[in-house]
Amino acid sequence: MAKYRCSVCNWIYDEDKEGKPFSSLPESYHCPVCGSPKSAFFPVGIVKTDNKISTNVAEKIIEQLETYGVKHIYGIPGDSNLPIIEAIRKSKKIKFILTRHEETAAFMADAHGKMTGHIGVCISIAGPGSTNLITGLMDAASDRSPVLALTGQIPEIYLGSEAFQEIDQIELFQPFTVFSESIARTNQTLKLITTAIKKSYQKPGVSVLSTPTDVLVEKFEEKIYTPVKRLFQNPTEPKDEDMQKAVKLIDSNKKIILFAGWGARNATKEIMQLSKKIKAPIATTSRAKGIIHETEKYSVGVVGSIGAKHAAQALQKSDLIIIIGSGFRQANLVPTNIKIIQIDVDSTRIGKTFNVDVGLVRDTQLTLKKLIQKTKEKNEERDFLQHIFENKKQHLKEIEEESKDLSIPINPGYVIQALKRNISKNAIICTDVGDHTYWFYKKFICDGQRTFLSANIASMGFGLPAALSAKLDYPDKQVICLSGDGGFGMLMADFTTAIRESLAIKIIVFNDGKLKNIKKEQLRDSYPEFGVSFPNPNFAEYAKTAGGEGYRITNPKELDKTLKKAFSSKKPSLIEIMIDPEKMAAATK
Repeated sequence: MAKYRCSVCNWIYDEDKEGKPFSSLPESYHCPVCGSPKSAFFPVGIVKTDNKISTNVAEKIIEQLETYGVKHIYGIPGDSNLPIIEAIRKSKKIKFILTRHEETAAFMADAHGKMTGHIGVCISIAGPGSTNLITGLMDAASDRSPVLALTGQIPEIYLGSEAFQEIDQIELFQPFTVFSESIARTNQTLKLITTAIKKSYQKPGVSVLSTPTDVLVEKFEEKIYTPVKRLFQNPTEPKDEDMQKAVKLIDSNKKIILFAGWGARNATKEIMQLSKKIKAPIATTSRAKGIIHETEKYSVGVVGSIGAKHAAQALQKSDLIIIIGSGFRQANLVPTNIKIIQIDVDSTRIGKTFNVDVGLVRDTQLTLKKLIQKTKEKNEERDFLQHIFENKKQHLKEIEEESKDLSIPINPGYVIQALKRNISKNAIICTDVGDHTYWFYKKFICDGQRTFLSANIASMGFGLPAALSAKLDYPDKQVICLSGDGGFGMLMADFTTAIRESLAIKIIVFNDGKLKNIKKEQLRDSYPEFGVSFPNPNFAEYAKTAGGEGYRITNPKELDKTLKKAFSSKKPSLIEIMIDPEKMAAATK
């Protein structure tokens, strides 16, 4: 027997309790609670019938996601997605991660895609649930992370009638997604799920599937698609004539620098081999920080506004830049007389910002292997490298001085060096957006750690959800969240998610009582400081009341001991550091 819900007041007509099928009721039947007509009712839950079909659309969605390797779905349940939530509950392969806010769910799916390269899945209800996903999905879209959002929707039969919580989800998400469709019929289910995932992997980017509640409970039985016959990603090599041009350009220039972006994250070995063969320094984008050990002789660190000054200077002293897996939008850092080779799997990114001498539109790893084989080994260009090494040495000297600065209020640079002294070599660092971001990317020397941030839209609030996702995916690794008080305050309620799921993440909150990065921008543009200060709660006490560990540091001499204690704990821990509100990191020009 089945159940039918009144779409006005949510009263349930249960055929078992009422003793007769809903279909046998006269057209004059009305809801006993609110008086709505029979036409206002729609089927809900699993309809138990005697026919041979035992599964519904919602169950097939989850079954198909299981075969595509999905392990977690992040989100919040509600009326319009309950059939899918029930299907997840019964799944033995997918775990539902309840979040306090849909923005957290979207950021977690986004972070999963960034860290693993596999599809991240989040879920919401109709109306405000789906609108709350937008910031996290926008980050995934702009940073090219493969994400699928399942958005609950009101019953299809009421779409277009200005029903409760109705919004046009396709119109809402279409401008920034690679695929946005509604499952309107049962026989669309597996095709749309598969197409959505294929599209998300292709760019990569965000796919959204709107799932009307009445469609989700319809009976549906079809054989699940197998990944080996549906999902294909084959790396390709560059054309021979383009490769010959690149090799000729490399062999004929002496002052060469490699510039690695996010698209080079799987080519660490090849970048190092090419660097050593042609004696070329290596700079990275902020997103690619850590893919090369920054303790390596030829590493110069991050280029850009949150990067190191000597890295930008190295670019400008070169004759040839080899850009690997980056659109590199900082055209102002590259003099017009410098030659450029650009390698990227996406042809639209090559020559997007400035003129390129040779464009290699292919897989970065395979392309680098070819270049290593075909280029001639070079001797060091001493004058070029000596200048770079001297600047790098000065940078390291500044870091050393900050590591000894015991001033009160605490110097943010001292916090970064204390972190460096106590962190694991293979730690994952999820950085939120704020003034602390500059301190970290300029002054932290990666030697095995992986780093993640909201890069292109630079959204505050990313750090905590990313850390939650990282700990789910890499439970045996140390996971650190670096956040300002502003960014942490946006989604701090989801610290309780870490408690509930036993995710022993470590959060470092830079507490200066203001949006210091905005203050910096106001001063830069000759505006007075205004609207950037706020009173903060005691974040350490909050962590304790939530069930974790919390520490508040006002004296830098206590920091190392506290970090050691927090990092060794098996509980989620928060270290709140009262930093100097007047000490700001400078942007690299």
